[in-house]
Amino acid sequence: MAKERGRPRTSTVLWDGVQRLLADAAADSGASELTVVDLGGGTGGLAVRVAALGHRVVVVDPSPDALAALERRTVEAGLSGRVRSVQGDAAELSGLLAAGSVDVLLCHGVLEVVDDPAAALRAAHDVLRPGGRLSLLVAQWPASVLSRVLAGHLGQALHVLSGDEHRWSPNDPLRRRYDRARATALAEQAGFTVTAVEGARTFSDVVPSASAESDDDLALLHELELLAAASPELQVLAGQLHLHATR
Repeated sequence: MAKERGRPRTSTVLWDGVQRLLADAAADSGASELTVVDLGGGTGGLAVRVAALGHRVVVVDPSPDALAALERRTVEAGLSGRVRSVQGDAAELSGLLAAGSVDVLLCHGVLEVVDDPAAALRAAHDVLRPGGRLSLLVAQWPASVLSRVLAGHLGQALHVLSGDEHRWSPNDPLRRRYDRARATALAEQAGFTVTAVEGARTFSDVVPSASAESDDDLALLHELELLAAASPELQVLAGQLHLHATR
C-alpha cells in the first residue's frame, strides 16, 4: 500500500518538469493552447494530464489495445475532444503528422526500445515547429548498475556496466540505456538544442519500502527527489534523465 501511495509523489517531480516545459513553449509561441504529441503515449496517463491543462494532445502509439484504453480514459475524464489517438510508431511519425505542426513533443521511454533512436529524434525534429519543445525521458544505465548491485544481482550489474547498450541480459526489456552525454549528443545530432537536464527517480527505486511507509517519510522522499533532480552531482544516480530541448 505504501508503494502505491508513493508513486504520485515521485511522479510529480517529472510532472513539474513537463509543466515548466509546456509553460516555456506557450510563452514562446504566445498561445495558451498548444498542440502536443505524446509519442509512445500508450494508455494516456500523461496525455490526459496535459489535455486537462487546456492543450490539444495527439497520442501516437503502435498498440491498438493501448489506444482503446486511451479512448476510455479520455471519455471518463471528459476530455475526448482534446485528445486524439493515432496508431503508429516513431518510424512512421513524419508520415502521420505534418512538418512543423507540433508545439511540444513528449518522447518518454521511447528511445530505449525503438529500432533506430537517431531516426526517431530526426522525425520528432521534423514535425516540431521552429522553436518547438522536446521533452525527452530516457533510462539511465549507472542507476541500473547500482540497483542491480543493491538487489544482489552482481552478474546483471556487470553486464549493464560493461555492455555497449548497458542491458542486464538478453531478456532485458530495454534494448539500450543512456547517460547524460549520450542522450545529449543524440538530441543535438538530430538538430535540437538541449536547454536543461533533470534527474528523475534518483532515490525512489532503491529506497527500502519499509523506509517510506508513512506520509512523513513519503514527503521527505519527495523533497529529496526534488532537490536531487536539479543537482548535477546527483544526476548520475537518477534512474531516468529528463532532457528539455528546443528545435
